[in-house]
Amino acid sequence: MTQMNSSRPLRFVTLLGSLRRNSYHYAVARSLAELAPEGVTIDALGSVADIPHYDADVQAEAFPPAVLEMAERIRSADGVIIVTPEYNYSVPGALKNALDWLSRTTPAPFAGKPVAIQTASPGAIGGARAQYHLRQVMVFLDGDVLNKPEIMIGNVSSKIDAEAQKITDESTKALIAQQLAALAAMARR
Repeated sequence: MTQMNSSRPLRFVTLLGSLRRNSYHYAVARSLAELAPEGVTIDALGSVADIPHYDADVQAEAFPPAVLEMAERIRSADGVIIVTPEYNYSVPGALKNALDWLSRTTPAPFAGKPVAIQTASPGAIGGARAQYHLRQVMVFLDGDVLNKPEIMIGNVSSKIDAEAQKITDESTKALIAQQLAALAAMARR
């Protein structure tokens, strides 16, 4: 029987689906370290903007360094937190492109890796459709997606100050802290 090591330090990485520097999603990603449980550190991965459009001809020549670095950092992490907006009822193209590149690296970086998803939107449902599509993509990537608590921040402008880069809504902070604790428990199993 495997015992859970509740004291083992963990390192998570964040994959940001937004390209804008002062986006709400960037503010959420920046806030994660202060909301993480004791013993958990959280670092940002490189930007999806640094990854070229997927092209099998480019892949045949060599993987772009940004893809290889991101894949290796995901492999070496204890878990991944994807923070993304919803574009046109789905995942932003730049994030999907990064995932397409990452899916072609070996060993598969997401295979068996605990993954948490966080979305935010000006609308009431907080990016739920993007989460649904991202969960479908994660099935192929073999990521172990945390189901609950779900983080879908609706009416985001009333909960996050994008200019100050911080979450202002206490209930949103509390829910994110719960999700990070659940991800840590999953990673320690």
